[in-house]
Amino acid sequence: MTVNTLHRPTHRDALVHLESAFERGDMVTVFGRCTVDYDGRATSELGPGDRLVVLKPDGSILVHTDEKRTPVNWQPPGCTHSAGVRDGRLRVRSTRSSPDERLDVFFERVEQCSAYAVDDRSDLELVGSEEDLRQHILAEPSVLEPGFEPLETERQSDAGALDIFGDDADGVPVVVELKRRRVGPSAASQLRRYVDALRREFGDDEPIRGVLVAPSITDRTADLLDREGLEFIALDPETGEPPDEASTDDEAVAEAESVDTDDPDADG
Repeated sequence: MTVNTLHRPTHRDALVHLESAFERGDMVTVFGRCTVDYDGRATSELGPGDRLVVLKPDGSILVHTDEKRTPVNWQPPGCTHSAGVRDGRLRVRSTRSSPDERLDVFFERVEQCSAYAVDDRSDLELVGSEEDLRQHILAEPSVLEPGFEPLETERQSDAGALDIFGDDADGVPVVVELKRRRVGPSAASQLRRYVDALRREFGDDEPIRGVLVAPSITDRTADLLDREGLEFIALDPETGEPPDEASTDDEAVAEAESVDTDDPDADG
């Protein structure tokens, strides 16, 4: 991989560097003191600060501060990158037409500007996914419990699609919610909504079981499942077997909770 880096370049030198990188289809990083303006479905302004800007050849742009893992501003793939020098500042612009949006980053000072000729054509091979967990249960339903019979996957309800729907050994309907990692209370709440949806569909007198399947859960999640009359079964998504330790320690699970949320990210 070829890397071209400028340290503390002038705005004019950085401009030439960026234009060449965009033309070649390089991935670009720019670090320096900047402000950020967004105009599109809304408008926003971010005051001066030291930030890292990443521009990818697929048209996406990410503006990072020194905190958290998510960018403070971003645009998705499909945008067009350009650069210019305006009013004594280096401007890096990302635009797209559907919807009509523009993200401008104005650099007062550039500490480093790098262009990477990246060659990455490998596909991500995800091991231990929810789909792996589903296939383990479909191939050997007894890993859930003896007598369980899967009837449908992605069964639609007015609360969303059920990962697995089936009957237990006594013919009682069972909703199975799959999670590939340690989860918090939001997973229990999601399962509760699915069970309630089936009760509305089948009638309140029809017993419905809800089973959460994940490698582990928190203590708060276990308490919530118990209060709601729901169940938990610990399975490793990679092996389809109970993990060595099905931990329910009440640790911080911010990452797991963020995975469970249904709220989409907002651009810009």
